[in-house]
Amino acid sequence: MKLAGTASLPAPPAEVWSLLTDASRLSRLLPGCERLEPDGPDRYKVAVKFGIAAISGKYAGTLEFSQKKAPHLLVLKMDGRGLPGFVKGEGRIDLAPKGIETELTYSGEAQVGGLIASVGQRMIDAAARKIVQQFFESARAELASAKTAAESIAPQKSQAKGK
Repeated sequence: MKLAGTASLPAPPAEVWSLLTDASRLSRLLPGCERLEPDGPDRYKVAVKFGIAAISGKYAGTLEFSQKKAPHLLVLKMDGRGLPGFVKGEGRIDLAPKGIETELTYSGEAQVGGLIASVGQRMIDAAARKIVQQFFESARAELASAKTAAESIAPQKSQAKGK
């Protein structure tokens, strides 16, 4: 299965980079993520739960940042196994400034096997697109809330200086 696309995120590349490489923040963005904890430099243990059609289950595995060129390039490797089967893949994320936003371009390939593969390629592709869409919706919301929080702190700081 191959995935590729672009997304526009409401922050400069450095802020998007910070979001994507911070495990505690990243775990909130990943649909079905139950755990994302460090397991060495740029390597994490991950547990996710999701389903496709009538097949759902938990997967445990690893997520690794294999290339990091802040704040422009990130390559991720993932490997997960569970009762419904396995998922193994690699993806590349490129970040480019676009005005006051960031254009994120992603591409990747994953292999899916076991019972989960029996639902068919079209259903797997549709589920993967939905997961990617949910991830970017969560990322936009996270970046927007961080911006709102920063803006509400700025007037308080300037008022404090004036006192």
